Amino acid sequence: MFIDTHCHFDFPLFLNHLTDALQRVAQANIKGLIVPSVSSDRFDMVLSLAENHPAIYAALGLHPIFQHIESDLHYLTEKLSAQSPKLVAIGEVGLDRYILDKPNLAIDWQQQLYFFTQQLKLAKQFDLPLLLHSRHAHDALYHELRQANLPCRGVIHGFSGSYEQAMQFVKLGYYIGVGGVISYPRARKTRTTIAKLPLHCLLLETDAPDMPLNGQQGQPNRPENIAQIFTILTQLRSESAEQILQTITTNTLTLFPRINKMDVSA
Repeated sequence: MFIDTHCHFDFPLFLNHLTDALQRVAQANIKGLIVPSVSSDRFDMVLSLAENHPAIYAALGLHPIFQHIESDLHYLTEKLSAQSPKLVAIGEVGLDRYILDKPNLAIDWQQQLYFFTQQLKLAKQFDLPLLLHSRHAHDALYHELRQANLPCRGVIHGFSGSYEQAMQFVKLGYYIGVGGVISYPRARKTRTTIAKLPLHCLLLETDAPDMPLNGQQGQPNRPENIAQIFTILTQLRSESAEQILQTITTNTLTLFPRINKMDVSA
């Protein structure tokens, strides 16, 4: 049984072929998909997917590389207040310094910080974990998370930093998302980090349709690839495959307790 903790299932690749996409997920023994939103205009779609399909769970948030306005925060607050039982996290939220080097795309750093810190307050208010985007921004993200001291913590999505950086987050109580990056032999730093980290801090994710696996460059990623990511993880770690899967499943249900109320083991 797998739970993909980060999959953009509301993107056209899946949404336009929903029946087939859901069948493929079921055949891959994926019992849960957490679907993060990236902007307020996706909130209703993500919630609808979750509320109409047992295997799908929703996360609502404002992604750092998109433009947002104050009313988006109000709308997010309204949606969180409704407390849908399928809403399990706030996300995808975070910080991104990489985009600051792309003048045609750049979102002002102070604007990023503002929307991120406001969403940290919402995470505390609604007692929800976070799906955290961090690109070239681990130190700044760590600083904000340490200041916020949230009760539910969250997961650093798509982590590709150093072991020392990862352990900073782990010591704060955060989990580390393991995705397709570990399939690339050249990603030595990330592979070494994931091999050394405590097993109790790891979660599985695909970020589909993004983050394609090695050998699939140029192709859209799919949630079914989580089985391949898991296999690569077992090759990097010293524990048995059974122990790794059992621990990661426990980690996932611990961080996202609302999933516990659903029957993901059926």
